[in-house]
Amino acid sequence: MKILFTGGGSGGHFYPIIAIAEEINQLAKEHRLIGLELFYMSNSPYNEGLLFEHNVTFKKNTAGKMRIYFSLMNIIDLFKTGWGVLVSLWTIFTIYPDVIFGKGGYASFPALLAGKLLRIPVIIHESDSVPGRVNAWAGKFASKIAISYPESAKFFPEGKTAYTGNPIRKDIMTALSHGAHEYLNLDPQIPTILVIGGSQGAQLINDTLVDALPRLVEKYQIIHQTGKNNFQIVKNTADVVLLTNSHKDRYKPFDYLNNLALRMAAGASSLVISRAGSSLFEIASWEKPAIVIPITKSNGDHQRMNAYAYARTGAAVVLEEANLSGNILSAEVDRLLGNPDLLAKMSTATKTSQHPDAARKIATEILNIALTHQK
Repeated sequence: MKILFTGGGSGGHFYPIIAIAEEINQLAKEHRLIGLELFYMSNSPYNEGLLFEHNVTFKKNTAGKMRIYFSLMNIIDLFKTGWGVLVSLWTIFTIYPDVIFGKGGYASFPALLAGKLLRIPVIIHESDSVPGRVNAWAGKFASKIAISYPESAKFFPEGKTAYTGNPIRKDIMTALSHGAHEYLNLDPQIPTILVIGGSQGAQLINDTLVDALPRLVEKYQIIHQTGKNNFQIVKNTADVVLLTNSHKDRYKPFDYLNNLALRMAAGASSLVISRAGSSLFEIASWEKPAIVIPITKSNGDHQRMNAYAYARTGAAVVLEEANLSGNILSAEVDRLLGNPDLLAKMSTATKTSQHPDAARKIATEILNIALTHQK
């Protein structure tokens, strides 16, 4: 049995694939399935260690972005995509998987088109409340469609679409509070805020947070994942801003939080500040209230749609980029952390968005289709 995964080169596409691969491997052991082979096709392996750990073989292709605005790069990327389709056709023909699972993103287009041409069953998953262009197209011929937000159901055929939630890896699904303060050198008597802008960070959130630091550290501790490329400049700027502040040690920047550090940070925190991507589902699994700051210009405005869809559950509040400033951010933090009853209600509301079995549901359907295709 052969299964091919494909998706764009971001953590929001890659990590759910790993969560599903993890469950497929587990189901194969439980049902004693032999000859299972897993492949991942994209323009980048993203994290070779995780692919190796889950017995997934990387297959490289090429793909180009098709921008919605005029750019000469569109012409170059058109050739990249065309070549990627040819490479994908040959590679997929030689593998001939029993099913292809697409996570969306421009890098998944060549493999999904090759699968369509070779009449291989396709399953897709959409993480956002508004589908990206590749998934909107693939939804027309996919055998099954899984979605993370009920709002996105209207964009896909009713009979093939299931609301599963977003797959989350088991090793980050649960927050760890025991030992978290010691691990991160935090004072358990002071409320803690976790700020995450995705694994690559978010410059606007970083800049706004640094501006708010002198006010925030008076009352709170801040764990800040800056992103690897932003770490040094954020740290240097924060050092200057807090130079004479007696509470400067309450600010703890990290370029990247590994799985254990992230779970510890979540466990120690009373509030999370985040973008509106797949991290929302991790925050929900940790049962943490959130301030969500969506990217203003995202494809199909999906981040704003995600943010407000999540906020409607009562688990978060939304701050728009156009209104964002250090003063506004610190005032909103004060409002939330100064109201324990509201925080408790927000924490309870996260349960609406929790789908701990999402990866297993999708993995089960992938195996069912793969087994049917083998017959």
